[in-house]
Amino acid sequence: MSVYEACVGSYEKALVAESLGANRIELCGNLLEGGTTPSYGTIKKTLEKLNIPVMVMIRPRGGDYAYSTDEIEIMRDDISLCKKLGAFGIVIGAVKDGKVDNVVIKELVSAAKPMSITFHMAFDEIEYKYSAIDELRGLGVDRILTKGGKESALHGKEELKKLIEYSKEKIIIMPGKGITRENRDYIMKYTGAVEVHGSKIV
Repeated sequence: MSVYEACVGSYEKALVAESLGANRIELCGNLLEGGTTPSYGTIKKTLEKLNIPVMVMIRPRGGDYAYSTDEIEIMRDDISLCKKLGAFGIVIGAVKDGKVDNVVIKELVSAAKPMSITFHMAFDEIEYKYSAIDELRGLGVDRILTKGGKESALHGKEELKKLIEYSKEKIIIMPGKGITRENRDYIMKYTGAVEVHGSKIV
């Protein structure tokens, strides 16, 4: 079954996305910063009201994806909260020197399981994407959100197709960025994706 994951920045937008046919939500705060962890109240109310899976963004701030010890602790606490509230999953990412920061990801995955785990678009900053796929799979990540290293999923469709082909039976590659209700089916057909992501996906 195709998954249309709607990226939303509020409780109200989550309700609207579900009513329009989204079958999963990525719940964020501060979308202008590329998405940060939403408030406790927003997470709680969204999980209470929605009937579809909710993935919660775990990101303490905008900017780069290299985190301090204190920021890692903040993310672990937020993950623990999401687990207690019954979230379907979380969205994380940590990159250091153009590589997966596997120390951080291992710690966050350990805190999150058995929830579902997406590695977010920090993936596009990784230099060697194919070895990173294998690494993330080994760390227990379930899916990777990416625009194929380009400015949008449409521009990156060739690379997305290759990444998806490489990743079959390993990990889900979920195209995102610039995917809309109008072009989502084309992108899925072209790349072979089974899940797509966007703020205008429905």
